[in-house]
Amino acid sequence: MPPIELSYCVVNTSQRALLLSGLDAIARERETLPFASEVLVLDNGSRDGSARAAREHPAVDEVIALSERRGKAENDSDLLRRARGTYALLLNEDSELLPGATLALHEALSARADAACAGARLLAPDGTERPSAWRFPSVATALAGALFLHRRLIVQSGREGVRTVDWCQSSALLVRGAAAREVGYLDADFFVYSDEVDFALRLREAGWRSIHVPQAAAIHHEQLATAAVPERRIVEMARNRDLYMRKHHSRAAALAVRALTAWAYAVRALAALVLPGHSTRRYWRHVTATLAPGRGEGLREAAEAYNREAPAAAIATDL
Repeated sequence: MPPIELSYCVVNTSQRALLLSGLDAIARERETLPFASEVLVLDNGSRDGSARAAREHPAVDEVIALSERRGKAENDSDLLRRARGTYALLLNEDSELLPGATLALHEALSARADAACAGARLLAPDGTERPSAWRFPSVATALAGALFLHRRLIVQSGREGVRTVDWCQSSALLVRGAAAREVGYLDADFFVYSDEVDFALRLREAGWRSIHVPQAAAIHHEQLATAAVPERRIVEMARNRDLYMRKHHSRAAALAVRALTAWAYAVRALAALVLPGHSTRRYWRHVTATLAPGRGEGLREAAEAYNREAPAAAIATDL
């Protein structure tokens, strides 16, 4: 049996239908690969039959079914450690690879000996392109955001050709296994959000680079992009943005970023009063979460409550 060149690493959290669509896309991709691959699915304590459905899917080689819910950084690190491939393609359950994405990412990353990560172009379900690569967060980038110059000065995706960027979203991210091992994988202190930013920065500090590959595309059914106010996700995003700033910059820089980011959301909240299709309440929740990232219930607390409430029998039916 030939050695595994690439490992598909999928984390699923109670999204059975999206998981199966993503696995169908992986199955189509594997048929086109000129090298050996494997598919690992880590089910994050779901109770909707996801683990069983993954085991029954013909594309899946291994299912890791957790009895309790954990954070994304910890789960991605677990999969990276288990992966046998030279490269590991990190995927969310809500990421659906489009034809040729795997080969485009593999070709680009294997051609760059100094690159540790290659990110795909991300599309909304209607085909609209979403930002998927950015500059590292700092007071300067927060200022650019406050001046509404983010698309020009912060977003690094949306351009032709493979290019070096600061960091790519981990919804569809090919990682060089040796580089991940060198820096100790992702930091589990980031429950979700900013985990891939921290990972990319630590890789950069170790001499590695990240690249964006627009030839590789994936549909991302992003759960933060909803009509409602995703309260816990907003809290978790603000909390981990602040953690990143305090870890890699300073407390003063973190406070400056809080103020600048809150300002940008406050202006959007005011504009949403007259602009159709925008939620003042949602933008204002970003303001309050940004100014006080230590308050409110985020995804970490929701997971802890989920684990406390989970009857052993309910989990056992999916294992």
